[in-house]
Amino acid sequence: MTEQTPREQMEYDVVIVGAGPSGLSAAIRLKQLDPDLSVVLLEKGSEVGAHILSGAVLDPAGLNALIPDWKEKGAPLNTPVTEDHFFVLTPAGQTMLPSWPVPKLMDNHGNYVVSMGNVCRWLATQAEELGVEIFPGMSCSELVYGENGEVRGVVAGEFGKNADGTPGPSYEPGMELLGKYVMLAEGVRGSLSKQVMEKFDLRKGYGPQKYGLGMKEIWEIDPAKHKPGRIWHTMGWPLGKNAGGGSFIYHAENNQVFIGLVVHLNYENPHLYPYQEFQRFKHHPMVAELLKGGKRVAYGARAISEGGYQSLPKMVFPGGALLGCSAGMVNVPRIKGNHNAMLSGKAAAEAAHAAIKAGRQSDELSDYEQSVRKGPIGQDLWKVRNVKPIWSHLGLYASMALGGLDMWTNSLFNFSFFGTMKHHQTDAADTKPARDFAPIDYPKPDGVLSFDRLTNVAFSFTNHEESQPAHLKLKDPAIPIAVNLPKYAEPAQRYCPAGVYEVVSEAGRDPRFVINFQNCVHCKTCDIKDPSQNIDWTTPQGGDGPNYPNM
Repeated sequence: MTEQTPREQMEYDVVIVGAGPSGLSAAIRLKQLDPDLSVVLLEKGSEVGAHILSGAVLDPAGLNALIPDWKEKGAPLNTPVTEDHFFVLTPAGQTMLPSWPVPKLMDNHGNYVVSMGNVCRWLATQAEELGVEIFPGMSCSELVYGENGEVRGVVAGEFGKNADGTPGPSYEPGMELLGKYVMLAEGVRGSLSKQVMEKFDLRKGYGPQKYGLGMKEIWEIDPAKHKPGRIWHTMGWPLGKNAGGGSFIYHAENNQVFIGLVVHLNYENPHLYPYQEFQRFKHHPMVAELLKGGKRVAYGARAISEGGYQSLPKMVFPGGALLGCSAGMVNVPRIKGNHNAMLSGKAAAEAAHAAIKAGRQSDELSDYEQSVRKGPIGQDLWKVRNVKPIWSHLGLYASMALGGLDMWTNSLFNFSFFGTMKHHQTDAADTKPARDFAPIDYPKPDGVLSFDRLTNVAFSFTNHEESQPAHLKLKDPAIPIAVNLPKYAEPAQRYCPAGVYEVVSEAGRDPRFVINFQNCVHCKTCDIKDPSQNIDWTTPQGGDGPNYPNM
């Protein structure tokens, strides 16, 4: 912003960034505790739910704690789990594992197949009824700091920049929204969350965060094959030894199934193509038979925090807190984090309310930190803390056997033979040179069960104003061609599930690295997996990005 364009300011008691389950829960709890508190919630999507993507089988523990009478109030939890099966796939078949060796914490009965986008839309109505001010289409592009370096607020609603970053003819500088506390509930790898983690060194003493890439499609299938509440999880094929991960198939309402594949981003082979692995998965005989005669109606992707207990950073800083997946609260073996996100929002709200009531502001909410680590969230993550490290270090089958044993001993005796295992390095650092691996030959999508990336991106209803600056920024524009291409075969061409990155080769010219930011579905994989850590994901102008209908 130029000095000639000052920003207006608005003061609130609490400013919340992100209308996902954690941010909405924080807003609701604050107004439950004190209706006179002024609370504003800023959402970068065009509407609440537009950028929400999750499996999802929801453990209602968070909702029970926040709104005990959610059933009477019409929460969209309409499909209780009725069947829960786990398969190990081979290329042509599958083995269903018995349920008796599985720890009780893995049981999904009592949970619900939901669209978290619709759950968040419902939570937004509850928040607004309590007096929360919700502003969708308001990207938060900067943090505002106070005189002593504390976080005082955010800049939201900056529009109209030219492609080169200069103010255009319709430029709007945005507003500074200031609060006694600022809660960052941006989801995985949030741009402001990254900044406060670096500024306040919040990862000091804690392990690196680990991630997965989750890709999801919604299909309408033959009613004769639809079993509301049936859930399947699979491991093994197609990933095999190339990467960790697994699939989910959830039967939701209205003859729809939610189908997806999660690929752990610590894979070594830069030739791996996660999106094509997902498309190949749908050709497994078991899956193909389910989808036969159906049609895909939506597609999306997002990163998932997988580090667990060991990777939780310090979650408070002067003036605010990290909520939900901004910190990383997913229980990996359960494939669930929404309940913990909601519980974190509730805990942060209670800590902020107590602080404001005591006359405090802009300090560290240490009560929130303790509540997360010692309360239900910490207990949930502690019991499964070794499953992901065992999987990363020893592979799938060791994870199934030793990880299962570890969950049993932790659940029954609060004891682990392994202590607390560590994550060694970031997912970017796990990437090995391309020369160490053979390229992977993927089948061409058939347009019936499998689709090319650009065709599928159209089903995410993604849109970005093309005249704005690219929100995907290269720290050094030379690195993709000079370093990543010769050393890693430039994996951005493959790890992006939306076809944002291309290496274009033309006769008589040097290769060029092209960023098609208009395709971006805001999954953040590039920010995580780029082996040179050269890509910085920032927020585009408000309202841009995917417009998921009911992910």
